Amino acid sequence: MFASLEEKGKIFTHTIKKLPAKVIIQTPQQTIQGNIFVRPEQRLKDEVNGGESFLAVTDAQVLDLSGKVLHKADFLLINREQITWIIPLDEPKASGG
Repeated sequence: MFASLEEKGKIFTHTIKKLPAKVIIQTPQQTIQGNIFVRPEQRLKDEVNGGESFLAVTDAQVLDLSGKVLHKADFLLINREQITWIIPLDEPKASGG
């Protein structure tokens, strides 16, 4: 499970490769546009239904219901319970072949 254990107890793990998927996420009060990262062998649905309470979104824009941009952020966490729907705008793409 662990790649190595340092003598002081620090744990080093393997890097988990994920690919970006551009999405639109609707919540009861806002629309969020950004990227969700998905493992190559999984579907977007698998990532969204993951066991953690929050979903990471990068390059995020938060818009009100009229479409006005309220916030921009390089990184945003959204509570999965607040998600009404998600539209994938593209499939995750591997870089470099």
